[in-house]
This record gives sequence, C-alpha cells and structure tokens, in this order.
Amino acid sequence: MTRSGLRDRFWERYALSQLSQAEWEALCDGCGKCCLHKLEDAETREISLTRVACRLLDDLECRCVHYDIRQRLVPDCVVLTPGNIEKISYWMPRTCAYRLLAEGKRLRDWHPLVSGDPESVHAAGVSVRGITIGEFDTPEEEWENHIMEEPGT
Repeated sequence: MTRSGLRDRFWERYALSQLSQAEWEALCDGCGKCCLHKLEDAETREISLTRVACRLLDDLECRCVHYDIRQRLVPDCVVLTPGNIEKISYWMPRTCAYRLLAEGKRLRDWHPLVSGDPESVHAAGVSVRGITIGEFDTPEEEWENHIMEEPGT
C-alpha cells in the first residue's frame, strides 16, 4: 500500500471487481466528458457527445460540484460500478479509464495515475476544460447542434 491507501499500480494488477472504493474512484482521470450530455441513435446505438454539460459540472475543474449527492440533484446521473461498467461502457467516453480497463486495454500515458500529474489530462487536450455550455442555457431540442468529436481521440 502507498501513502494514499492505493495499492501500487492496482489498475494493472487487479480486476475492476477487486478494487477498493478508493481505487475505483482514483480511476477517474478528471476529464469531465462523462458529465456531458450524449445523444444516442435509437437504431444504431451510436453515441454522439455534445458540448452541453450537466448543471453540476465545474467546467474549470472538470469535476462534479456535488459528487456525493449528485443522484439526489440529478436523478438520471449514472453511477458507475464494477457491476454495471461492462453493460454501459459503450456509453462512456472512449478514453475513459473505466471503459478502457473493462475492455482489457491499458490506461493512456496522460492518465494521472500513470503520469503522476492531475493536470496531464488537461495538458493532453483530453478534458472538456473551457469548451462546455450549460444545459440550462441550451434547450434540449438544440443539443444536436452542439455535437462534437470527443477530445483526445
């Protein structure tokens, strides 16, 4: 165990179902892309990412401002768990650590667990820092006008 209570390189050594809660949470790279509204094509199940952010996303920190109570404030917020990640990983950003590991892939070099720097995700151009618009500022029927390519892919 390290000072932080995380096992050394746990993401390479253990299955998602074997991670502690702290290790599970540490997998989040802080990109903020999971907090963007997505549109799903009913026929193809293709997911399109929009610039429209959840009302709880802090655009500069790329983190939820009320993470611990987010489902109370936004009832349709998805809570990822080792038990549901494989079923919904298609919906997660392509660079998401949870998705990558569920698909048997490695974390990217810019991931803070690999780089040791929480700013590396932003420096690599993978995060949504500074590119979002608020969900209350954009009517839902206009979200398709804000479809974008996923940063960092």
